[in-house]
Amino acid sequence: MLIQLVNATFRQTDNQAYSPINWTLTTGEHWAIMGPSGSGKSVLLDALAGRITLLGGQLLHPVGPLKTTVELVARDYSFDWRIASAAQFYQQRYNTQTVDAAPTVRDMLQGQVRPTGTIDLASAPVSPPIYTADWLAEIADQLNITYLLDRRLTSLSNGETRRTLLARSLLKRPRVLLLDNPFVGLDADSRAQLHATIDRVGQSGVSLVMVVDERDVPACITNRLVLGEGPGVEGSEQKHGNSFAPSAQHPHSLAPGPIPFATFTHAIQMRNVIIRYGDKTVLHGIDWAVRRGEKWALLGANGSGKSTLLSLVTADNPQAYANDFDLFDRKRGTGESIWSIKAKIGFVSPELHLYFPRQTKVWDVVASGLFDTMGLFRKLTPEQRTRIGGQLQQLGLEELHDKPLSALSVGQQRWVLLARALVKNPPLLVLDEPTQGLDTSQTDHFRALVEQLCMTNPDQTLIYVTHYPGELPNCITHTLRLESGRVV
Repeated sequence: MLIQLVNATFRQTDNQAYSPINWTLTTGEHWAIMGPSGSGKSVLLDALAGRITLLGGQLLHPVGPLKTTVELVARDYSFDWRIASAAQFYQQRYNTQTVDAAPTVRDMLQGQVRPTGTIDLASAPVSPPIYTADWLAEIADQLNITYLLDRRLTSLSNGETRRTLLARSLLKRPRVLLLDNPFVGLDADSRAQLHATIDRVGQSGVSLVMVVDERDVPACITNRLVLGEGPGVEGSEQKHGNSFAPSAQHPHSLAPGPIPFATFTHAIQMRNVIIRYGDKTVLHGIDWAVRRGEKWALLGANGSGKSTLLSLVTADNPQAYANDFDLFDRKRGTGESIWSIKAKIGFVSPELHLYFPRQTKVWDVVASGLFDTMGLFRKLTPEQRTRIGGQLQQLGLEELHDKPLSALSVGQQRWVLLARALVKNPPLLVLDEPTQGLDTSQTDHFRALVEQLCMTNPDQTLIYVTHYPGELPNCITHTLRLESGRVV
């Protein structure tokens, strides 16, 4: 026996307690933790890692202390303030003047990250490496990240970041490895690579426990624990009820009003757009025209240039001024403000989710969409308050309006950010992997909501990014596919 929960109860911040769980992990087993958004999957991993205190019951780990036995693979770079401070705003990856301040993969893995700020980086003290060069080389080879060791963290794709964070945990030689949605945000090839990597790890003697969607369950999984579906046992599948269910499962139909600013002919007109960072060209001569009312799917593998292309549209990339393109019929760099552009765009992305302040209350998060800020910093008018209340109702978020993002599951946080993108009824919706972190029911409802918006407002312009083509709404009329920064 590696770990055992005996009548264990726990809760997420500000939420009521989850139902008691009895569960045992033994050597040779690999578990998939499944269930709807808000059912406690990620909180369970935190409990197994000893990051939250049980309200009742016991967490037993007879083979050794949790600190050395169990390792929770980091979800992002927030585990180290020095690393987080070097990638502290989501536009960072597009800014050539700040990207060189980010640590390398080798620095992060060896615990040799220099603090940023007023300290002279060249003379800042560096700790000795944590691991031997041979052990680092072995793990890097196992996870296929040897070529990344001297790359900056801010330059990595989603798939490369996942493998890097997995390497950081495996270097510690744990007996049990906990993973939280490791396949989220990865393209098909990256998912296949990570599947192979995880299966190899599972064969190495490390026991795996992971939160994972049904469509991405690795071949090495031997057992399933399903939360939020009532008590009972079915073969190797255990089911547990849950007292905290997300309220955003059944959004209401709410017809939007007329779209403001929808007087342009083209939302986007790009002419031979080229983006370079040093010697690397990220976008090669992109020509792209998006007319008002068109609904585009933007597809391509991780690292193909999709996020960089969108950063030009959302006014987050300073290289916009070195290129020739129009947004909303106005040539970029002719005196328009960034905020006048953002006012016409509803936007959600994995990066925005990653860097949005977690203590912001749900009401304030949605309200901030009216002003394109990372929080609410002004007084609202009665009309604005009515609009925000209607958007909360539309997505079934009324009961969560006073809770901070930190008190919600990852899927519920994403649902709130979707409400933020929709609240001002923008003429252009840029939805970059919008269903990332949502359960199947929420994904279906969101797709239906987007289809309703597009049907109600023919002038609604849409750019939708996903790595799962089956999730695309039926209203899509055009597709742009990128490969290595080129239109294919």
